[in-house]
Amino acid sequence: MRVTFMAHSGFLIELEEVCLLFDLWKGTLPELPAQKPLLVFASHRHQDHFSPDIFSLDQSGRTVRFLLGRDLRLTDRRRERWGLSHDTEAHCLVMRGGDSAAPLPGVRVEAFLSTDEGVAFLVTAGGRTIYHAGDLNWWHWAGEDPAWNRNMEVDFKRFCEPLRGRTLQLAMAPLDPRLDEDGFLGFRYLLDLACVERALPMHQWGDFTFTQRFLAAYPQYRETVIPISREGQVFDLP
Repeated sequence: MRVTFMAHSGFLIELEEVCLLFDLWKGTLPELPAQKPLLVFASHRHQDHFSPDIFSLDQSGRTVRFLLGRDLRLTDRRRERWGLSHDTEAHCLVMRGGDSAAPLPGVRVEAFLSTDEGVAFLVTAGGRTIYHAGDLNWWHWAGEDPAWNRNMEVDFKRFCEPLRGRTLQLAMAPLDPRLDEDGFLGFRYLLDLACVERALPMHQWGDFTFTQRFLAAYPQYRETVIPISREGQVFDLP
């Protein structure tokens, strides 16, 4: 499993059977195997997670499918603005929390509700299970109304419950420095909830040192968490 960190929350994952591209909005894709199918995921419409430029990937000659969060419905206005052809539109699937789909033979995708826009994705392919949280996170903001923060905690734990006890070969989830140490909450909860083999932090706004702060506070996760140091970084995982 080769993983390329594109930027922010964007990742390319190359498996033997298929390539998975999550939340691409900036960065240059490496050359992809011409005959390998590509699944393109956009968790939600925020500009740091989605660009309509992803639809140009449908012109590559390979099999491409787009899996879109619930807030990326293909309205007439959006289809016109994004210049979607009928063929590309036919390759798009909008998913809501609780939905599941088999976009390619041997690939299963589950969508979870998010504490922000859109959904989180859980993908099973080639015997591996891979989780991309999108903006599903325990957003605890200093200065926010305490009742709002309590409701966020309840919703986050409820939406993550389908992951309880599941084995995830790779999990990508927010570790956001804007929340200071409260940014550790959601990431740590996920690592304790599921059986996570390797985890990549995301949504760090370029502050990759925040991962080291997390690991200094919770050294028990040093064998699980993979620090990222730059955009375009490549990881070859067993």
